Amino acid sequence: MRFAHVLPPGSDDPRLVLVDGEDAVLVEELFDGAPRYLEELIAGGDGLLARVRDSAPGGTRLPLAGQRYASAVLTPPVILAIGLNYAAHSSELGLKTDSNPTVFVLWPNSLTGHDGTTTWPRSLSESIDYEAELGVIIGTPAKDVSADEALDHVWGYTVVNDITARDIQYSEAQWSRCKSFDGFTPTGPFVVTADEIPDPQDLHIWTVLDGHTMQDASTGQMVRTVATLIAHLSKSVTLLPGTLISTGSPGGAGYSRDPQVFLRDRSTVTVGIDGVGALTTHCRILD
Repeated sequence: MRFAHVLPPGSDDPRLVLVDGEDAVLVEELFDGAPRYLEELIAGGDGLLARVRDSAPGGTRLPLAGQRYASAVLTPPVILAIGLNYAAHSSELGLKTDSNPTVFVLWPNSLTGHDGTTTWPRSLSESIDYEAELGVIIGTPAKDVSADEALDHVWGYTVVNDITARDIQYSEAQWSRCKSFDGFTPTGPFVVTADEIPDPQDLHIWTVLDGHTMQDASTGQMVRTVATLIAHLSKSVTLLPGTLISTGSPGGAGYSRDPQVFLRDRSTVTVGIDGVGALTTHCRILD
């Protein structure tokens, strides 16, 4: 199943929809007590998910085309980001892939939706880069799980663009701020339930910037698999339902190109993962 948060006309209050072909089914109208947000659906467990699925044929349908999207996740307990998880990306940035993953936190103000506009002041950075990433959403608490057990705790997958101010990244020891400007973590447009993705290491991941393909890779090129990352993180902390893990970006960043390619005023960048979705962001630079 596929879910999204859409914004009704004239409102900034997201509503959860089940995506059925070219239609969006309003989940909150399916039955009394139906969830309004993805986090409520995840918290309800398999029973609530099954009830939504079974009730959907009789639900209110809207055309998916023309909908405005909010972030695919709204209030995750934490957004955990993994750096240097593709060898090509580590190499092009001139950074070493360590024996343990590089982990940092993204701030919730950075979340935004598909087809939105992200702005930033020119005075703060002119080296803004894109990063296509597979987002993993935890469904059940994971504490000290093995890699063999890890995927059983995944609720679903989404697409993340880990937008980054490269000049700030290289001037500060921590990476959270350079990747957490307002709107720097677009997610979506959809969350695809885990049963739809039998192998998260067998997905085509790509970026198109202003009509030019910039990243073109496979999640099979990850240094550490999704299962390995979950197992590693769960050894020190309980991964709570709704947690978003952004699993790293493949090679092809604009920073490493000659000449360098950054997001410009009025750029449009789309990052995508086959079978999950294509996430578009429009860029505006404020003088």
